[in-house]
Amino acid sequence: MTNSSSRKHAGPGPATDLPPVPELTFAERARTLAYLGRMGSLSTLSRKQPGFPFGSVMPYGLDDHGRPIFLISTMAMHTQNLQADPHASLLVTQQDTGGEPLGASRVTLLGNVLPVPKPDLAEARKLYLERHANSRYWVDFEDFSFYRMDVVDVYYVGGFGVMGWVSASDYDRSQPDPLADSMAEIIQHMNADHKDALVMLARTFAHIDSTEATMTTVDRLGFHVRLKTAEGMRGARIAFLREVSNQGQTRKVLVEMVQQARSQAK
Repeated sequence: MTNSSSRKHAGPGPATDLPPVPELTFAERARTLAYLGRMGSLSTLSRKQPGFPFGSVMPYGLDDHGRPIFLISTMAMHTQNLQADPHASLLVTQQDTGGEPLGASRVTLLGNVLPVPKPDLAEARKLYLERHANSRYWVDFEDFSFYRMDVVDVYYVGGFGVMGWVSASDYDRSQPDPLADSMAEIIQHMNADHKDALVMLARTFAHIDSTEATMTTVDRLGFHVRLKTAEGMRGARIAFLREVSNQGQTRKVLVEMVQQARSQAK
C-alpha cells in the first residue's frame, strides 16, 4: 500500500523527478506506532475545572482492533474525570529517535473511555498483563478496574510536514507492520555496523550525496534515512527491491541492495 503524505510545512527536501516511493498508509503507521507503544499521555476532561483538559501519564495495552486498554484506580483523578465524561484522547510518540523530537512520529487517538464489558474482561486482563507484567501485583485490588477506549478518530503525524486524519474504520482494519517487533534491532544494527552502506544506498537509490546517513524507521516496503549533506540535514525514503515480512528477509534484501549499489559505483 502507498500513502500520499499531507505536507503543510517543511518537507524532507527539494522536490525531484523521481517516482514516489511506496509507503505504508497513515492507518498502518498509526496502528504500528500504537502497537509499539507501552505508555501514552491520556487527556481527560477535568471535573474540577470544566472545559479544561487534564493530562496523565498512562500505561496501556492494545486489543486486536487497536483499542487501548487501561488499568486505572477509582482514586485517580483521570478515572474520576472519565466517570463524569468518557471523552478522552491518548497521545503516543515514537521512542528513541536520536534526533529532533518534533521530527518523530506520533499518533493521537480520540475516543470514549468506558469500563470493559464483563464478557471482555478476561481477554483485556491477559492483553494488559502481557505488556505490563508488574501490574499483576495490583491488578486484583478492589479499587482497580479495566477501561477501554472505543476509538472514534485518529490523527497521525509522521514528522515534519507529514500529517493527516485516519478514520476509525481504517485504523480498525489495519494491522501493525510485520517488522514492528524487529524494527529497533534492525535500525540499531544498520546504524552501528553499516553506516557507510547507508550512505551508499542513499546515493544509489535516493540520488542524494551525504557524508553521514542514519536509518530512522524501517517497514516491510522500505526505510527512512536522515542524511547529513552539504546543504544541511535531509530526509529520504528508500524502497526495498521487494516487500519483506521478517527480519531475515530484510537482511537479505539489504545485502542485495548494497551489492547493487557497489556494482553501480564501479
